[in-house]
Order: sequence, then structure tokens, then C-alpha cells
Amino acid sequence: MIWSWNTFLFGIYPYIAGTIFLLGSIIRYEREQAGWTSYSSQILASKRYMMWASNLWHIGILTLFLGHFTGFLTDILEWLGLDPVEHQWLAASAGITAGVVAMVGGVMLLLRRVLDPKVRYASRPMDIIILVWLLITLCFGLGTQFISVPEVIHDHVQNMEILIHYVRSIAEFQANPQLIINIPLIYKVHMFCGFTVFLLFPFSRLVHIWTAPLNYVVRPYQLVRSKIRSVV
Repeated sequence: MIWSWNTFLFGIYPYIAGTIFLLGSIIRYEREQAGWTSYSSQILASKRYMMWASNLWHIGILTLFLGHFTGFLTDILEWLGLDPVEHQWLAASAGITAGVVAMVGGVMLLLRRVLDPKVRYASRPMDIIILVWLLITLCFGLGTQFISVPEVIHDHVQNMEILIHYVRSIAEFQANPQLIINIPLIYKVHMFCGFTVFLLFPFSRLVHIWTAPLNYVVRPYQLVRSKIRSVV
């Protein structure tokens, strides 16, 4: 393998980020469980504003994550009978929709965190850094659609096919950065930003994702009884 920045950024860096993501999360959980939290500042803001901002952000981001995982690492869409062109049409339409939703919610959250004195005082530097970095990653992701959509209109899906093979080569621990050496730069910047999110993950409030209370959806309601004082 010939050394180059392409080799480092897309053949080695993903594993550096992944290692820090896993080991950093484990170490932080073992040594700083008191800080294993989302550091929610919802109580400091308007309930209606937070409802819109938080819901738009989380719905958009989770949809994008599931879409990337499904599209790049599984063959579910092919099993459903979609050909590569239909696959890219679905990816583009869903990606643009979810991306815009997440962008609106993310900008609302950032403005609140920066402009509201109470929220800004309660924020840590990493709270703002990780939110800004996620929005930058999102911007470049939306920017790729200016290439992807014209391509799919003309039934060209070569770049998407190359990216799928590249991502799967990483997942199989056989990273082949030469696959993407000639793809448009904006795709590479978006991927670099995405890898860096994993690098920053253990040092941010994102760690609460590991212990998301999914059981809240199915667990029975808690019964709370007030204490009745006896009258003497």
C-alpha cells in the first residue's frame, strides 16, 4: 500500500476513530459514570421551542443514521427488489428530507445554546463543539446531493456503488481507500467528518446513546402512591 493522505484518512483514520470510540466509551463508563448523561438543559428553555427543536433534531439524525447503516452495510433494499438506480433515488429523497429536518432542529438547538444566557452558562465547551461538528457533517452530507441527484437523474450510480464497496471494506477490516481516490472531494470531506464524530463521541454528551432508555416504551407504568399521614 503506497503511503498518501488518502491512505491515512480513509484507510487508517477510520480504525483510529473506531478504536477511540469503543475504548473511550468503556473507559469513560468505568471511570466517570456520574458524567454518563445527556446533560439535558431542557428545563431551562421554553417547552414548545424544545419540543420542536429536539424532536426535529432527533428524528432527522436517527433517520439518517438508520438510512446510512441500511444503505451501506446491508442488502435489505436489494432484497425488496430495488435496483441500484431506485436505491439511489430512495437514498437521495430520504436523505434530503431527513437532512433538512435535522438541520432545522440542530440550528434551533445551537441558537438556543449560544444565545440563551442560562443555557450557555450550563453548557460545557464540548456541548457546543460536538453540535457544531454534527451540523458541519450534515452540511457536507446535504452538499453531496448536488452531485448525487443529477447523477441518478441520468441513471449514473457509479459513485454510490464505489462508496458502498468502500464502507463495506472498512466493516470487513480490509479497508481499501484506493476505491475512492477519484470520487468527488465533497464525499471525502463528509466521510472524514463522519469518522471524526466517532472520534469525539467518548468525550461528549453523545455517550448517553449507549444507555438510551428504550425500555421506557414497553415497561409498565410506575404506580406512585402518596404517603397518608395518620391523624392523631
